Amino acid sequence: MALWLAPSALILASQSRSRRALLEAAGLPIEICPADLDERAIEASVANPDPAAIAALLARLKAQRVSAGRPDRLVVGADQTLALGSSRLAKPADIGEARAQLTALSGRTHELHCAVAVIADGRVLFEHVEAAQLTMRQVSPGFLDDYLAASGSAVTTSVGGYQIEGRGIQLFERIEGDHFTILGLPLLPLLKFLRHHGSLAS
Repeated sequence: MALWLAPSALILASQSRSRRALLEAAGLPIEICPADLDERAIEASVANPDPAAIAALLARLKAQRVSAGRPDRLVVGADQTLALGSSRLAKPADIGEARAQLTALSGRTHELHCAVAVIADGRVLFEHVEAAQLTMRQVSPGFLDDYLAASGSAVTTSVGGYQIEGRGIQLFERIEGDHFTILGLPLLPLLKFLRHHGSLAS
């Protein structure tokens, strides 16, 4: 029996390697079509600075942008925001900004808010937001230097400057929350929706 039942592959409106890997590992056929959005401009224009609301908005807008050019296709959008107290962090622009973010996170607990949206023909079929709490250990400047040197430009691809599925796990002392959510996609709720929708075998 086939696992994927829809006539066409699921479109992922993201160039995230982590999200693609999660979906492919789950057995879903994926077509990559990144959305062309100025995320920082959108964030700046939002009256409600709530990190969960911003993650949900960006996930929805990404999927809607791609859906406009892909009629009759299921499009998945996802986004993740990081909240450190009342501050929100975006993806670091360079190594220096990654260092600043990691220094700010060192010894403190922050929240990751991860959202997913499924759009077809411009209509929102599914939306979901989850949060996880991560506590970074007190990291010495020397360890941070070594981490940044070893990780290179990869630190600019994720908010906070780390990937827990790799060397970034060395930065943490406690993690509370769903593993997939931390990696950038609330996978279990998405799979549940796809089964309910009839696109995925149950």
